[in-house]
Amino acid sequence: MKHLKLLFIFFLFSFGITYAQKRESGNLVLENIPMPVQAIQARMAQYHNVRAASLADWDVTGKSILISTRFGDANQIHKVSFPGGDRQQITFEKEPVSNAFVCPNPSNQGFIFLRDVGGNENYQLYYFDLASSQKHLLTDGKSRHGSLTWNHKGDKYLYTNNQRSTGDLDIYEAQLNDPSKTRMIFQGKGGGWQIGDWSADEQQILVQEYISINESRLYLLNTKGTMEAFNPSKKQIAYSHAQFSKDGKGFFFLSDEDSEFMQLRFYEFSTKKITNLTQKINWDVDNFELSQSGKWIAFTTNEGGYSKLYILDTQNNYYQSIGNIPNGVIGSMRFNPDNERLALTINSATIPSDVFVVNIQSGKLDRWTFSETGGLNVSGFTEPTLIEYPTFDKVNGKSRMIPAFLFTPKNVSGKVPVILSIHGGPEGQSLPTFNSLIQFWANEMKIAVLVPNVRGSSGYGKTYLKLDNGVLRENSVKDIGALLDWIEKQPNLDAQRVSVYGGSYGGYMSLACMTHFNARLRCGIDLFGISNFVTFLKNTSPYRQDLRRAEYGDERDPKMNLHLEQISPLTNIKNITKPMLVFQGKNDPRVPISESEQMVNALKNNSNSVWYIMAKDEGHGITKKANRDQVNVAIAQFLEKFLIGELPK
Repeated sequence: MKHLKLLFIFFLFSFGITYAQKRESGNLVLENIPMPVQAIQARMAQYHNVRAASLADWDVTGKSILISTRFGDANQIHKVSFPGGDRQQITFEKEPVSNAFVCPNPSNQGFIFLRDVGGNENYQLYYFDLASSQKHLLTDGKSRHGSLTWNHKGDKYLYTNNQRSTGDLDIYEAQLNDPSKTRMIFQGKGGGWQIGDWSADEQQILVQEYISINESRLYLLNTKGTMEAFNPSKKQIAYSHAQFSKDGKGFFFLSDEDSEFMQLRFYEFSTKKITNLTQKINWDVDNFELSQSGKWIAFTTNEGGYSKLYILDTQNNYYQSIGNIPNGVIGSMRFNPDNERLALTINSATIPSDVFVVNIQSGKLDRWTFSETGGLNVSGFTEPTLIEYPTFDKVNGKSRMIPAFLFTPKNVSGKVPVILSIHGGPEGQSLPTFNSLIQFWANEMKIAVLVPNVRGSSGYGKTYLKLDNGVLRENSVKDIGALLDWIEKQPNLDAQRVSVYGGSYGGYMSLACMTHFNARLRCGIDLFGISNFVTFLKNTSPYRQDLRRAEYGDERDPKMNLHLEQISPLTNIKNITKPMLVFQGKNDPRVPISESEQMVNALKNNSNSVWYIMAKDEGHGITKKANRDQVNVAIAQFLEKFLIGELPK
């Protein structure tokens, strides 16, 4: 038997096929992944133990804050009762819990949270009773739920659900204490339906139908089931984040109508007039929060990737910026019931997310959480520099400029290797937020990291956002070619040692860059990326198919099908001759595992060196610490060998 196995291995090598070494470690299946190097594990240990905290909600009394943070393997809900106070863990789930929607009724003392299993994104609603410390399931345990919205009394809530049809989202009304009275109030077609707000009299619901990042529709839905389109127009308009005013006279919303950017607006029912409240700000308003009194609106703008916080007085629509907020990115926001304090999540490139509270009258800022950085000195972290580089086409006779963040290692001389880290979406935006993996690459491996926002990224106006749609897809890949040209001109960057890295759509970009610029790259890393647009669109979850066709094109159209096949990395696999590392979650509902499997198989058939990791308990991402630690070590070893190692002669 032993001789037969040796003969089989000899047969594989004689035909140029590398024998695939498979093993399992925890919930990971690893193929061609070497055993972890202890020195790298030790170097990464502190980075793996960096924590972060994000705001979930104030408790119903307004005295404590609920946050999401991790002490075990996955994020859970904790309570903090004062600035710098202990983080008291409330939920103890095996799966991550990131949201808590506190019941507005003080007598209930509880909250609803969402949880899926293994990253399958079939989120269920659970009610957690703080008095008894018990939870109970509110939904069917199978289908996908989301867009949770409480009524003002706290005895009812709304949510979306795809129980009737996996490709469609419907809206349901439920009673907290009597689930038998749950009823469907709207039957939707498609997977883009989201609930904005529920009026105080419970008669109207603001509903958004998301079609693409460039187009959505806003509706007023009566709880009896009748729906009226808001501002019907033949123009392509994007709407977001609608909320009724507290006096019931209208509602606030975000829209890019007749503007390059999303702006905060108010619609008055009696006059049917729309007032643009932020037309003088030439950046996207990306979020807003209305105080419970209705007097204040806190809103944030995205200014070149950095957040700026403003407070608007709804009595006169006058707003001013809050100036003492740390330079970084602001996440979720919630007003305290006292209407004077605003809790918010702040993240910067050198400080992980933490929760702060600002007094909007005095401007005083208190830090409520102090997340550990694994014993690392934050002063040693690398700050990014915002750069712009010229790409292949022109705007008004001048080269179009592409923004990017550059993380440069400290205390190094000579040229350093480079990783191009490309965001997903494709409508996402790389922001100057903390990333422990980037900090490890820069500080410990002395690798520069370039994080570009190629065309199609959000945050730079809707014209820029549309530049990669449909048949323009590969123009964003050309932007990476221009970035490689820019690297060649930099005295401190080694153009002979460049790798590309990305997840989801960024995974597609990594694969596409390897097919286009194979000779200029040392290796590539693809995390759950699209390898073939046609098979991706056929196999992604039904509720997402039309939403993605709006961005990539409809594969059911023969001409578009041909185009999508032609630009897919799998079609151009022969162009990849450099080493690849691929990671995939088995339960991914967005980019199914078949996308990675067919790429890995094609690479092996092409006699490529390919490292493959499959997580049995992950979906679209890596949410479990044990998995993330192992994957990051494998990535570091891959880069050590193929990026930093000696150049081939």
